[in-house]
Amino acid sequence: MHLIKPAIYGKTLLLLLIMSALFILTGCSVDTESSNQSEPKQTESNTGKKQPKTIALVMKTLTNPFFVEMERGARRAEKELGIHLLVKTAAQETSIQQQIGIVEELIRNKVDAIVIAPGDSVELIPVLKQAQDAGIIVINIDNRLDPEFSKTVRLQNVPFISVNNEQAAYLSAKTLTSQLSQPTSVAILEGIRGAANAEDRKNGALRAFSEQPFAKVVAMETAHWKIDEAYEVTKQLFAEYPEIKAIFCANDMMALGAIQYLQSTERNDVLVAAYDALEQAKEAIRKGTLVSTVDQQAAEQGYQGIQFAHRALSGEELPSVILIDTRIITRENVN
Repeated sequence: MHLIKPAIYGKTLLLLLIMSALFILTGCSVDTESSNQSEPKQTESNTGKKQPKTIALVMKTLTNPFFVEMERGARRAEKELGIHLLVKTAAQETSIQQQIGIVEELIRNKVDAIVIAPGDSVELIPVLKQAQDAGIIVINIDNRLDPEFSKTVRLQNVPFISVNNEQAAYLSAKTLTSQLSQPTSVAILEGIRGAANAEDRKNGALRAFSEQPFAKVVAMETAHWKIDEAYEVTKQLFAEYPEIKAIFCANDMMALGAIQYLQSTERNDVLVAAYDALEQAKEAIRKGTLVSTVDQQAAEQGYQGIQFAHRALSGEELPSVILIDTRIITRENVN
């Protein structure tokens, strides 16, 4: 009987251990590669599933039913497109700095696109340029950003979706002037001065009044789109010009405030025209306290804004301006 020497035994054992280790490592390597091929890791890149784009709708406020309708249209587009919609609003239509802060937050959160109805035509431009520089698509709806200042700041290729505010206001104000048969003092309640839509609506009303020889514009005051402020402004106007017999209001909220004052003082001899076609305004037309308003399709503006943002994110070239049809609502066609 032969005995294995300790030295030989030790070398043999060491060799066996090395061979076993190599076998195990080789086996593990093959198993891992096979596993990766048969059961891929569930990530966006190799499953083909894409995260939905995030599009933010930034509006002035939700205290005005006009913007509630605008959101409704945007939600319809969200459902159709399968995007993720963020809706952000300031507290009031005059809260410009709050809107700027909202855009800054959206830049930090790296949204894919911003659709904005700016409260001011100039002040939002620098922060929107920051958004564009960060690779965020910017779409402008409702109130137009100032083209000249946009050019100066180099905010470029921002499509604008809205209506012809000047022409629509002109047609609404003409419903007043068509009823004047003797010299009449008229007034205009403006929106936020400097905002493009407010200026366009004021100019449209002025054009209508200038064509009517019986109309004499005695006052133009801003009520900042607000119902309560319009009540107070109308009160002040009639204290100074009690002979006023017609008022054009640049939105329905201000018209409703003016009507409240007129009713409180039993002034049934004053014609009022407005703009926006809110349900409250339509009811006022049915009752005969409002002559006309403008349906500028708030929901369609919100819908088209989100659609345009989605198309831009897909690389589509878009027109610079899209004007949506308006309709003048009077007692003859109010529904």
